[in-house]
Amino acid sequence: MNADSLSTSGPPSGGFLAELRDAISFRAFGLVLGGLLIQLAFTVSYLGAFHSPTPHRIPVAVVAPEQASTRIVAKLNGLDGDPVKATAAAGESAARQRILDRNADAAFLFNATGTKDTLLVASAGGPSVSQTATQLAQKIEAAQKRQVTVTDIKAPNSGDGRGMTSFYLVLGWVVGGYLTATIINMSAGSRPANPHRIVIRLAVLGLYAIVSGVAGAVIVGPVFDALSGHFWALTGIGTLVVFASAATSLALQTLLGMLGTGLTILLFVVLGNPSSGGVYPSVLLPGFWSAIGQALPPGAGTTLVRNTVYFGAHATAAAWWVLAAYTVGGIAVALVAAWRRERRKTAAITAVGSDTRGPDAVPAG
Repeated sequence: MNADSLSTSGPPSGGFLAELRDAISFRAFGLVLGGLLIQLAFTVSYLGAFHSPTPHRIPVAVVAPEQASTRIVAKLNGLDGDPVKATAAAGESAARQRILDRNADAAFLFNATGTKDTLLVASAGGPSVSQTATQLAQKIEAAQKRQVTVTDIKAPNSGDGRGMTSFYLVLGWVVGGYLTATIINMSAGSRPANPHRIVIRLAVLGLYAIVSGVAGAVIVGPVFDALSGHFWALTGIGTLVVFASAATSLALQTLLGMLGTGLTILLFVVLGNPSSGGVYPSVLLPGFWSAIGQALPPGAGTTLVRNTVYFGAHATAAAWWVLAAYTVGGIAVALVAAWRRERRKTAAITAVGSDTRGPDAVPAG
């Protein structure tokens, strides 16, 4: 071992500050700072969404004789804070159908011949909303010295507990999609080299999405008997949710590198999970989270699973379109980003070659 090798293996000259600069690169500092910002955003987003759930225009159908119906609708719509959006319904069957079609979260049945009214709810669509609607009705009826009987016309399955299985199932699918796309990217560099590799990775992610969809349907069906009887529907939904998340993640990482990974986490975890409607439906969330929830894969997926299992797939068209948009958009952005990067790389190689040959070079041949 010579003197030069000994000198290069020792600490950098310049003392502690030089050692610190050598140990922590600017890139490492940037990554740590990015992690801190995501952590703070995570905390702010979840607390902002969940710290004080408040009803906002909960759709309620009102069944009563015409004169009483007008009065009750006006009273409900005039409550402070605008917690209810009440509309008259032709009868009990029409009100029930509104709930099952997901055009209403509750129905108030006024008893014109007595003092005992009925509130219809569907806790499978979100127990928190049903509880809130019940509390509002009880407050109003207490002031009017009447009684309210609550009837749950669509409760969660016995294995579904408080109706949270849909949310946790979709959460697992979304995490699996973007995490697998990230792992594939990291295994060969954060930016895929060319469109051919993008196609290969998309094909791998597609196969992974199918396996994930089947596995999720098995877990909530035969294994835990939480959402039984919808195996193929859940398999299809799961495949789409996973692939939409994976394709979007691949696109952002291809376009932005490591920053794309952070943006994926921001969209799907920091913003997507608390706004999804899994814990508190959109009518109980603050305005920002209520507005973005169904435009992100976690919210669209949760609505799609919940309404397919419990409500005959009513009010699911928007969720299908959202997931399809993320899928198609993710594929398109990933391919275009890889193609542009390949063109820039080719142009750079050509420019270097021209500089090496010089202006007076004579073409071969």
